[in-house]
Amino acid sequence: MKPRRTTSRPTDRAAQLTAAGLVTALALTVTLVAPASPAAAAPQEPGSGTAVATSTDGVTHEENDRVPEGAVWTQHYFPSSDGSDTELHADVLLPEGLAEGEKVPVILSAGAYFGHAGEIVPEGHERSGPSERFQDFMKGTDLFEKGYAFVMVDTRGFGGSTGCLDFGGPGDRADVGAAIDWSADRPWSTGAVGMYGKSFDALTGLIGNNADRDALKAVVAQEPVWDAYRLIHSNGVPRPNTVATATTYNAIAAMPGMKDDDARYRANADYEKKHPECFVENSDGYRIADPADPYWTERDQAEKAEGTDTPLFFTQGFTESNTKPEGMREFLANHQGPKRGWLGPWDHVRGNEKDEKGRLEMGRAGWFEETMSFYDQYLKGEKPTADHPPYAIQDSTGAWRAQKTWPEADRSVTVPLGDGVYVDTGKAPSASGKSGEASGEASGEASGEASGEASVKKPGKTPGASYVVRSRPLDRPTRITGTPRISMTAEGEGNVMVKLYDVAEDGKAVMFDEQVSRLDADRLALDLKSADWTLDAGHTLAVEIGTIGTGDWLDTPSRQTVRIMNARLGLSLDDPSDDTPTAGERAPYLDTYVSAYTTRLPSGKPTFTLPAPKGPTKNAP
Repeated sequence: MKPRRTTSRPTDRAAQLTAAGLVTALALTVTLVAPASPAAAAPQEPGSGTAVATSTDGVTHEENDRVPEGAVWTQHYFPSSDGSDTELHADVLLPEGLAEGEKVPVILSAGAYFGHAGEIVPEGHERSGPSERFQDFMKGTDLFEKGYAFVMVDTRGFGGSTGCLDFGGPGDRADVGAAIDWSADRPWSTGAVGMYGKSFDALTGLIGNNADRDALKAVVAQEPVWDAYRLIHSNGVPRPNTVATATTYNAIAAMPGMKDDDARYRANADYEKKHPECFVENSDGYRIADPADPYWTERDQAEKAEGTDTPLFFTQGFTESNTKPEGMREFLANHQGPKRGWLGPWDHVRGNEKDEKGRLEMGRAGWFEETMSFYDQYLKGEKPTADHPPYAIQDSTGAWRAQKTWPEADRSVTVPLGDGVYVDTGKAPSASGKSGEASGEASGEASGEASGEASVKKPGKTPGASYVVRSRPLDRPTRITGTPRISMTAEGEGNVMVKLYDVAEDGKAVMFDEQVSRLDADRLALDLKSADWTLDAGHTLAVEIGTIGTGDWLDTPSRQTVRIMNARLGLSLDDPSDDTPTAGERAPYLDTYVSAYTTRLPSGKPTFTLPAPKGPTKNAP
């Protein structure tokens, strides 16, 4: 789901997103279990505009206007590959006029959002038909004219498939594997399969890559879930998704078929009525906080990608509010095949999506052309006619550059942040947006001075909710890329939150990276989100360490004093002066993000120097 946008301050924004997600999810529970709309039409004869496909009787756009122009729709059922009694449903769209014996490559999408009644809620359709989820892709690429089939498979628990929904687990792996094999084995298929999706059905694309099926020749994954745990929890701290995502998917799974769907589809769609334990099991899994629990290790696509080589084309927003760039670096490092990516400061959007003013949400034109070039190369064996860069990346300045890989860095550095103290209050900052004010003042007594010794706290002051450490002003523009990593020793129980800020000469600070964790061990090391942010000359890097005062987490503060010692921040630095420019405009969401995450930090002296990015060779962290 795409969260509602806002330009409010970070604290308000997190509260709004949390509330909106929970309310939406709960509303879905009520809406989706309602009976099908009385307006749903009964099956009629072909040519009436309401025809419904079977496995043998195809339906065209002229017979049912929910079918894309130029396609013929059929429906099919087949078993999953795990030996269970799970039955999967597929809507197949073939090029109209395909001759008997003619074969075409298949683009497959598998997931939760292909129900005939609607993607997330019933959409008021008057008749059954194939999902509209990716009809923008089909139309925008002239897919059927170009000689491709498009197959939509409901993974278990959704649409016309049986079984308990499984959120990227072993059941979904079995379903994706079966969907690839089935698509490759059709009499109209060349045996070459590519996968396409965004969000959940981008996650299933990663699952397809990890399934190691010979028939899968390429994966296009927009804003995927790289590691399911990190979508729901952050190092032991739950997000609102713990409830909202589980409730939403339970509600989608409960959505009934339409009145004119065939009896088999409607019976499969009602599977959960006879198996209410499906909802309980799904909700229980999300609540598991331990990332080492088998429930989550089974769903870590980044780890399971080791040694895989399916060509991959992906997009990732560094400023994503939904499927965040966590686990991406590990996946890319483990994946050994060809990779292509668009990365930049956008939210949860598709490569072709435009805003209300007609501006491309990612800022770069040519998504459909580049995607089809990718499929033509790997599914048809055609040589690309255009020279697309392996990676097209937009950083925080709004400028696009081309790279052979990501991340590329001139040098990796570790900067000392020293010692500090805070109280894990869990209270939000004041309306001014300043951090660390839950107890009235930020402690400001961060160490990391040139001597390396901790500063002495001023008499009479109690620790605040956070403290801030600053660099000296930069001599030249410096890009922080890759995945920052912080290590520290902690005394005290509770939570810790780490934020990175780009602080301008006028004192305005933009928070561009963050991470939280439970303090379950004295020695702590954790990755922040992957980032690609350029600090201008004269700016400083500020690091805030403290309680979880902002953001999208359901934290339980300890109210204890926490002492941090020997904190160290690992960074990959790049010099933007040697970038290779490539086409693209500023993503509109960048301005929204900067507005929402700009604040002012308590005053303080710089305590460390961020080295210049120039190094003898470029290297990835």
